[in-house]
Amino acid sequence: MITSVLVANRGEIACRVFRTCHDLGIRTVAVHSDADATALHARVADASVRLPGQTPADTYLRGELIVKAALAAGADAVHPGYGFLSENAGFARAVLDAGLCWIGPPPAAIEAMASKTRAKQLMGIRPLTDVTEADLPVLVKAAAGGGGRGMRVVRRLADLGAELAAARAEAASAFGDGEVFVEPYVENGRHVEVQILADTHGTVWPLGTRDCSLQRRHQKVIEEAPAPGLSQELDEEVRALAVRAARAVDYVGAGTVEFLVADGRAHFLEMNTRLQVEHPVTEAVFGIDLVAEQIRIAEGHPLEGDSPRACGHAVEARLYAEDPARDWSPQTGTLHRLSVPGPVRLDTGYTDGDEIGVHYDPMLAKAVAHAPTRTEAVRRLATALERAVIHGPVTNRDLLVRSLRHPEFTAARMDTGFYDRHLPDLTEPSPDPHAPLAAALADAHGRSRFGGWRNVPSRPQAKRYVMAGEEHEARYHHTRNGLEADGVRVVHADAGLVVLEVDGVERKYEVTRYGEQVYVNTTALTALPRFPDPATQHAPGSLLAPMPGTVVRVADGLTAGTPVKAGEPLLWLEAMKMQHKITAPVTGTLTGLSVVPGQQVEPGALLAVVKEAP
Repeated sequence: MITSVLVANRGEIACRVFRTCHDLGIRTVAVHSDADATALHARVADASVRLPGQTPADTYLRGELIVKAALAAGADAVHPGYGFLSENAGFARAVLDAGLCWIGPPPAAIEAMASKTRAKQLMGIRPLTDVTEADLPVLVKAAAGGGGRGMRVVRRLADLGAELAAARAEAASAFGDGEVFVEPYVENGRHVEVQILADTHGTVWPLGTRDCSLQRRHQKVIEEAPAPGLSQELDEEVRALAVRAARAVDYVGAGTVEFLVADGRAHFLEMNTRLQVEHPVTEAVFGIDLVAEQIRIAEGHPLEGDSPRACGHAVEARLYAEDPARDWSPQTGTLHRLSVPGPVRLDTGYTDGDEIGVHYDPMLAKAVAHAPTRTEAVRRLATALERAVIHGPVTNRDLLVRSLRHPEFTAARMDTGFYDRHLPDLTEPSPDPHAPLAAALADAHGRSRFGGWRNVPSRPQAKRYVMAGEEHEARYHHTRNGLEADGVRVVHADAGLVVLEVDGVERKYEVTRYGEQVYVNTTALTALPRFPDPATQHAPGSLLAPMPGTVVRVADGLTAGTPVKAGEPLLWLEAMKMQHKITAPVTGTLTGLSVVPGQQVEPGALLAVVKEAP
């Protein structure tokens, strides 16, 4: 019987496993890097062990340190979560060799399926070796791990070498394994997967399908169960193939078999020998706890009876600290507040006041809605996210709400090319035009020496804010009858709540301020100083770091005086386990290069300057 579980992971998945362990009366042990010393998963565990260092390579990818931590803390079992070492057969063996229980599949099954090249061979599929123009487009893919890291779509043969190198570097950083392979890229298919659960007594349950077609950078954004619109024949086919894959490697535990569905056919992608990020939608539909089942299976208990029956529909959205309008760039900073109203399930590794750092994946939370029908589940989730209070770094919340309400999604006609087609429309700014006025009124009230409004006429007051990347000025003035502002009647104003009457409708604006950052309902604004600081101005053509990160590469031969073309990659930043290209904004000449490989930069740091050609 398992009495104490160490989770060899961090963040949301560690907290999620701990929740089930606590329900089962099992003691919990966390591991944490120095960057995660005060992280939520380290705080909620019964005990925690420090892994010295900051980066995944120094901490969460060090299997020997994690086994040592488990033994030191008196744990008798290890749960790998997902990512990091969850699909590493060597780590699974090390856990077993140390006399600990491994809450996952046998190392041999991981070995057979965790390498996507070997998995495809097992299913009778051969990867591409000598790529020609006729093979394009192709997908470069990491052999180990997942989550979209180490993946590149190549449409020009001339780009293949550089993309292979970038994918290897990214895969090595994320998974400790730089092996990659090349396969045909099926465009605009649907990403459909099957959740399986297998015990040590020969029983395999195929727990329905999931659709995970809405993806950015090959990472899933919105998932749902069951996958809508599949024919009965195709549904039966993918479930049968999933069971076949599991039995082929004597699989034990929870796993997922993934397919790309196009033209009515299912193309095998891979088998993930671990719990998936999107497992909550399956839990909601089948009414089971997959982590609890993993633990029972690891203890040797059989799956009892037939596979449970599905009920209703569930949709999950991943909330990321990222800016979709700026090439999905990850964001860092203080998460002042995160609150999503019910009735939805919120799985997160953060609480109010936590710091979003640069070293790890930018996912903040997963919101899951379950309802009798797909339409109800989608509506419930979209409304909950729309009403969510998220104060801190820029997130993809607005994108999620618009995606869930997009006609293609509501009609279940989505595919993996959804964001390629619709991203500009989905990220078009649409802030509330009265938010700056509400912010200015709340600020004036909060700063008033008299604690209220003066009953005498005064000159108009003005305050400037940046909202959705543009500067806005809010003007108002005091009168004997109260406040007036550009034809909008001020019904009420204090430091936290402003009520404006607009076109005969009274609208409430909740205002929260953190320094110069102001939130008016869901709209974020930055208060501008009355007199700008000249030291913050940059020359035209300056390229500034969009995020904190490390300069991992500068384009070959790039020096001051080098001619460059608009869109040409100049350097690469690594942040949150992914590499981001910094490209020339215009065609011209590089007049300044301020960084070198290995240098760490903060957001807004000057990287280079490009002078536009006449």
